[in-house]
Amino acid sequence: MALSRIWSAFIIIAIITASVKTFFSVNDKAVFTAMVTGKSGDTIRIKTVPFLSSINEMPLDKGVQMVRVGEDKQMIYKIQTSDGILETCQTAVTLCLKLIGFLTLFMGFLSIAEKAGGIRFLSRIIGPFFTRIFPDIPKGHPAMGHMMMNFSANLLGLDNAATPFGLRAMESLQEINPNKTVASNPQIMFLCLHASGMTLVPVSIIAIRSAAKAANPMDIFIPCMIATFVATIASMMIVSFKQKINVFQPVILAWILGISALIAALVLYIRTLDTEAVQVFSGALTSGLILMIFFCIVLGGIYKKIEIFDGFIEGAKGGFDTAVRIIPYMVGMLVAISMLRSSGAFDALIGSIKSLLVMCGSDTKFVDAMPTALIKPFSGGGARGMMVDTMKTFGPDSFAGRLSCILQGSSDTTFYVIAVYYGCVSIKDTRYTIWSMLLADLIGVSTAVGMAYLFFG
Repeated sequence: MALSRIWSAFIIIAIITASVKTFFSVNDKAVFTAMVTGKSGDTIRIKTVPFLSSINEMPLDKGVQMVRVGEDKQMIYKIQTSDGILETCQTAVTLCLKLIGFLTLFMGFLSIAEKAGGIRFLSRIIGPFFTRIFPDIPKGHPAMGHMMMNFSANLLGLDNAATPFGLRAMESLQEINPNKTVASNPQIMFLCLHASGMTLVPVSIIAIRSAAKAANPMDIFIPCMIATFVATIASMMIVSFKQKINVFQPVILAWILGISALIAALVLYIRTLDTEAVQVFSGALTSGLILMIFFCIVLGGIYKKIEIFDGFIEGAKGGFDTAVRIIPYMVGMLVAISMLRSSGAFDALIGSIKSLLVMCGSDTKFVDAMPTALIKPFSGGGARGMMVDTMKTFGPDSFAGRLSCILQGSSDTTFYVIAVYYGCVSIKDTRYTIWSMLLADLIGVSTAVGMAYLFFG
């Protein structure tokens, strides 16, 4: 229900915004074309005007430029910053097709692990904690093991591995869902925790900062970890409050404190390393974990004397089916987001926020990094592009440049996650999932801004 309203609102707002710009802005006459057939990076011709000796004689909107095309003429054009509807449809399908390989591989190995009893073994290990925050899941249910593998992959930044583990967890939770079209309490809790995007080492962000020649690419590491940890705890608290779960039980507190101690130890160790050593350590840790998982699963299958390859093929077929099943959900969600971006609605929102802060006499330097936070719930790639653009515009060591990196690492792509994970099990009523995730995102963003002021303000 909520997802349908939000999806409809995105489309309506985008079309209204584009209509206003078309009829009232001199430099946005091609916005309808950009929304439908435009491609990111395209040059859209607006009009040709007499040559002006000074560019100040004709004020231009953001992203609009002029090029001299003759002795007495110059052309005004605009750079398309996002894909239109047609290109986005192709992108959505391509994303799903790229997922096929990962889903096929990891779900194949998961099938071996299930037949060998590995998932149930993992469920028993984390059972004392999960049975308290997921009270509706039967003790020892395989879903607990699937969720644990998903959280572990997320923790180490293994996005590609986390997705198939997470989809398998949703399918396991759907098996015990009494109403197959309505999100259950365990599914909501799992998705909110997953979408908080808690990561120990933001490897990709550090690498991008290094490529941007930041003085210290690792200086965002601690603020980023704190922000994502706070967002995760906020997710658990919000959903627990809604589901009337007591989070102050000794077992829950012990696990939270244990994870906190692990994070603190990792922070202390990584602070002793230089940037290159961090990337080597992170790569070895994440890649080593994948290989160790494969090794243990195959070894367990041999020990249990099961048909290992047959088990792999059986699970792999499910990975292919899942990737194809989520295509309609991906196309619908990404197209609505594309329309919202290409219509200029995001730019209008940022401008409004900045004007309001100026009127209130508040500091506005954090606003320059906010496009990353606004786009992150809709598109991970778009947010990454905004982060890079912010560092290029203001510098990687500027306040806005650093804050955009912290914002990129402090949350996950909320609407993408909802479309993919609920889409794979055909959930139509998401209940309070969306507002819970967005509230946790808001807390994560607020924490990120606070950390930026504390460390770099």
